[in-house]
Amino acid sequence: MPATIVQRNKKPFRKIKVDSVTIDIIESALRNARFEMDTVLFRTAMSPGIREQHDEFPLIANLDGKMVVGQFGSFIHGFMQGYDGTVEEGDVFLTNDPYSCNGAISHINDWLLLMPVFKDGRVIAWAAMFGHMTDVGGKVPGSLPTDARTFFEEGVAVPPVKIIRGGKLQDDLLKVILHNCRLPTWNFSDFHAIVAALRTAAIRCVEISRRFGDDVFYSAMDAMLERNKRAMRELIRRTVPETKQYFEDYVCDDGVNMGPYKIACTMWREGDKCIFDFAGTDPQSISSINFLLNEEMFKMFAGVYMIMVFDPQILFNDGFYDLMEVRIPEGTLLKPLKPAALSCRTHALGRIFDVLGGLLGQGNPAFMCAAGFSDSPHFMYSGYNKDGEWYQLYQIGFGGIPGKPFGDGPDGHSLWPSFTNVPNEFLESYFPLRIDTYETITDSGGPGKFRGGNGIRIGYHFLEPGEISIHDDRWLTYPWGVNGGLPGARSRKRLQRKNGSEELLPSKTDRVKVEVGDLLLYETWGGGGCGDPLERDSALVLFDVEAGLVSEAGARRYGVVIRNDRVDSAATAELRARMAKERGKAPLFDRGFANIDELKSRCLSETGLPPPEAPRFSPVRRARPSLAQGTR
Repeated sequence: MPATIVQRNKKPFRKIKVDSVTIDIIESALRNARFEMDTVLFRTAMSPGIREQHDEFPLIANLDGKMVVGQFGSFIHGFMQGYDGTVEEGDVFLTNDPYSCNGAISHINDWLLLMPVFKDGRVIAWAAMFGHMTDVGGKVPGSLPTDARTFFEEGVAVPPVKIIRGGKLQDDLLKVILHNCRLPTWNFSDFHAIVAALRTAAIRCVEISRRFGDDVFYSAMDAMLERNKRAMRELIRRTVPETKQYFEDYVCDDGVNMGPYKIACTMWREGDKCIFDFAGTDPQSISSINFLLNEEMFKMFAGVYMIMVFDPQILFNDGFYDLMEVRIPEGTLLKPLKPAALSCRTHALGRIFDVLGGLLGQGNPAFMCAAGFSDSPHFMYSGYNKDGEWYQLYQIGFGGIPGKPFGDGPDGHSLWPSFTNVPNEFLESYFPLRIDTYETITDSGGPGKFRGGNGIRIGYHFLEPGEISIHDDRWLTYPWGVNGGLPGARSRKRLQRKNGSEELLPSKTDRVKVEVGDLLLYETWGGGGCGDPLERDSALVLFDVEAGLVSEAGARRYGVVIRNDRVDSAATAELRARMAKERGKAPLFDRGFANIDELKSRCLSETGLPPPEAPRFSPVRRARPSLAQGTR
């Protein structure tokens, strides 16, 4: 049964009309509070994943749990459905178990904390935030085992619990959780930093409510949600056709040499409602690439993607959710049944955004973006240094951003909101490694009228013996181009040993031993190109060549001939005319291959790695719910 909120003051809020100026003031105040949550966290957390890369997601929600301001919402509904206890003043809740909160979070490295905001004995709002913990136990450092077969191999899973009860920290419970982590000091610090951020949000909400009155505060948040709903209704009407649109993309492999795995989705509109149906998606994997996709979370993905592409002025919140319907078949890659492993769900999560781009663009090709979100590559390095002290790095890498209808994709940049890289100076100060190379990969961005962003090459020079883990994708399939644009380059990982030998590493691998002097060249994918590359301004191509983003040979993929550091206009016109004639009509999508079988047949010669085998799907049986397992 859902959670029960215990309140001393049961007087209901009155919904009243609030003028637009007051709504704007309250909206701005809540936005400031949301960014203040970030500031508090970044100044007090210890792990570089949160402190430096900002792998955390805050929100402030109304008393019904609908996000009003935030970055990555939709936590509270799933939590409230999965928690069957009471919610009381002074409580703070913790969970990292996706199966216990209906997928509100999607793997156990993410610690989700929620706080009801009480004022005068009744709930006026919610504050919530989750952050990625560098380690939560499990079979490998970093708690993201590629070859995990079940959820229980991935670390300590915490069902929804009151970690702070009535304002008092449950020390024994926290000690048990931290005892199962390799970096308890980091987790302890990050936990308290998140709690401090929640308390900051609660203070600000109470201040706003005191200034304007409880009913005005309640009604203004409701008006903000309604304003978003009106804007999204119009956006859906204008951009989503009633005719069904279908798109599919693939996770290249599962880390145990099987793949690729298909993610399929059909989208259409019925009246004001946008419907997404994932029928046709492959069954769940026997490894850890499964992604428990909460329907509310996908609505958030779809909404923020539509807003960013079509109308960035719309304030993003949860107001539009009843304008979308999401259908995800159980037992599939996106709705696995417990105890399926989930730790490496990032590949499917990233690919969801490429699928959204392929769906939303078909009805409006002029607004179509290429592929390039694709993944969120992870690198981990751990061991004992010469002083016998444990070191452990978790870092997120970035690929090329796709070309878009109004400009080039940035080179080596994150598509996650507000994410940043870990500064090389930080890495070299706190970990036994040296960054020998940090550069964009020339020609890796897909050619187009608007160029896809180049991928990044990072050279990690190891100064202590240890082990590394790599989690990446887009090594087999290409980030596709659109409207005549060409695909971006694929990712690659090369380990150059001190003795001069070189190894090509799989895109998903754990416990690779490295020695002092070894060098890992970590190369990410490039974004797909958008629009006909033969229409790109030749002056821009020349600039890219001068900047080292495109080679002179690469410039010919745009039909541009460069000689003596200048564009040869006559030769360019001749080459472009010939290329246009040979190509014919530019395709809407260019995946870089005709079909998966043809792609796999070319795999070894193009990548140096053997092609993955066809996935073997185990029969999916619904487990009988028990108190030990929890329910979904």
